[in-house]
Amino acid sequence: MYSSAHPYLYDDLDKQLISILRKDGRASISKLAQLLDVSRGTIQNRLDRLVSSGAILGFTIRAHEQIESNVVRAIMLIEVVGRSTTQVINKLRGIPQLEKLHTTNGAWDLVADIRATSLEEFDKVLREVRSIEGVLNSETSILLSTV
Repeated sequence: MYSSAHPYLYDDLDKQLISILRKDGRASISKLAQLLDVSRGTIQNRLDRLVSSGAILGFTIRAHEQIESNVVRAIMLIEVVGRSTTQVINKLRGIPQLEKLHTTNGAWDLVADIRATSLEEFDKVLREVRSIEGVLNSETSILLSTV
């Protein structure tokens, strides 16, 4: 990690670099340098600092929907009782099918991104989440297609 005594200040080049990497996390240093009109060394130094400072947590791919045609994806809204949010979050983090977990405002306290390999696994995840002590209510929507 980058030293907190000397925090890394992100500039427009960093933001542009991150934006390109969001679209193509496998872009080469040469391609990034060409797109941003800077040297390869500048890109490498920026990437090193962005990774070591924690601004970039990793590089990934996005698979085409047809490859993951048997995957059930959903968004689950979760209401938590009183002040048990931290305990509920800790238990939810132990469920591997919950890809992301977000806190939110409004009627719901948490939003979970679910990815299951079958409807049976999806059903099991729903039951597991709803059985966690502190979960008062939930509402789940299956994602049918991306438009």
